[in-house]
Amino acid sequence: MEHKEEHNSELELDHTLIETTHKVESFYNTNKKIINIASIALIVAVLGYFGFTKYYLEPLEKEAAASMFQAQTWFEADSFDLALKGQGDISGFETVADEYGLTKTGNLAHYYAGICYMRKGEYQNAIDQLDKFSTNNEMVGPLAIGLKGDAYVELNEIEKGAKLYMKAASMGHNKLTAPIFLKKAGIAYEALKENKDAISAYEKIKNEYSEAPESQEIEKYIARATAAQGN
Repeated sequence: MEHKEEHNSELELDHTLIETTHKVESFYNTNKKIINIASIALIVAVLGYFGFTKYYLEPLEKEAAASMFQAQTWFEADSFDLALKGQGDISGFETVADEYGLTKTGNLAHYYAGICYMRKGEYQNAIDQLDKFSTNNEMVGPLAIGLKGDAYVELNEIEKGAKLYMKAASMGHNKLTAPIFLKKAGIAYEALKENKDAISAYEKIKNEYSEAPESQEIEKYIARATAAQGN
């Protein structure tokens, strides 16, 4: 009896497999043209991507890096106008960012341009440039977000600045940048009279980044925000 049940079970399984196979074959036959076109398109896209990268992006990347070399030299010499706008046929960061936007160098040019505008006191222009910059780098990413926070604070949009500081502090929990931006966030929250959030930021420095320079006088900041909260 048990053998018969097993036999029946196997027959049912075989029947299911056959039925499924027929369904797949039927689907393929009905949609063969679409499936084949999609498959060819995928292969072309993959090959096209590698071709685009090797024969277009890679040479363009080298060209962009060469174009930005002088702008970086001006930047290091604090010649921010020249670094931004260039001179004659020599490109500045803005031109490199516009002309080589598909490249990593063009992306980085936005970051440099943002710093230049910050140093020039043109905070909205700095924000516009930094908004166009993206990176997964654990050091540069928080710095770019924190720099944008600085720009908003300078424009007296302190709430936006505080949120960006907290975002920068949370990115990878970088031991070098996180305590810097937590302290900036705390100060910004104090200015907004949001002392509970200020205390939270300061205590995070105390508890998680006790070896950072920002922790040395953090008790004073905690006490100040606590006293203000009680008033």
